[in-house]
Amino acid sequence: MTYTGSQALVVPAEAAEVVALPAGGAFTLLADASGTAGALGANRLTLGAGRDGANPHFHAFSTELFYVLDGVMEFLVGEEVATVSEGGLVVVPPRVPHAFGATPGTDTELLSVLAPGVERFGYFRQLARVQHGLAPFDSLLPEQERYDVHFVDAAAWRSLRSSR
Repeated sequence: MTYTGSQALVVPAEAAEVVALPAGGAFTLLADASGTAGALGANRLTLGAGRDGANPHFHAFSTELFYVLDGVMEFLVGEEVATVSEGGLVVVPPRVPHAFGATPGTDTELLSVLAPGVERFGYFRQLARVQHGLAPFDSLLPEQERYDVHFVDAAAWRSLRSSR
């Protein structure tokens, strides 16, 4: 079912596409822009202990909301690093660099909502191929505009995550 402004989008759990990641992680693709008339995109991310969720990046047009469903996550927001546990919320406005990953010793579940929505299911599928070693990270670079994911260098994040 798709959202048309007068109808709701309903995605039963068994209908959501699950894209496997290494170490038992997964993207559960819930809503893409085409299913919500561009209003939002949503996915659930499962990460194994200490695993990275996203390299530093920003979105030029969209705000991203993260809700920690389970476990403890580390977030880079701008130049600050925050540790957020189950029940915590992070909202990142457009053009603010951010990254996130699970803390060591803790598997995590995260709900992510991007508004307005961008067609990004293809991005998540390609990111999974990168994480499984089936494609190089550079394969994402030509798609930055298409998916509104613009990668940046963030020394603080690199330093934190490499020390793990």
